[in-house]
Amino acid sequence: MNSVGEGCTDLKREYDQCFNRWFAEKFLKGDRSGDPCTETFRKYQHCVQKAIKEKDIPIDGVEFMGPNKDKPES
Repeated sequence: MNSVGEGCTDLKREYDQCFNRWFAEKFLKGDRSGDPCTETFRKYQHCVQKAIKEKDIPIDGVEFMGPNKDKPES
């Protein structure tokens, strides 16, 4: 599945692969220490927030997920 921003799709795939690898190889085997994908997620999140702003997509009332749970920059 592509990202909301065309320029974000590669970052999305990179994050998805990182998360899936961590989930299968670490989390499901009981290793819950750290998340090696945090920085990749932040880059992807920033890209998506920028795309949402550029496309003027209304986001009022939407909860944001992620390590820092920041709302898009104004």
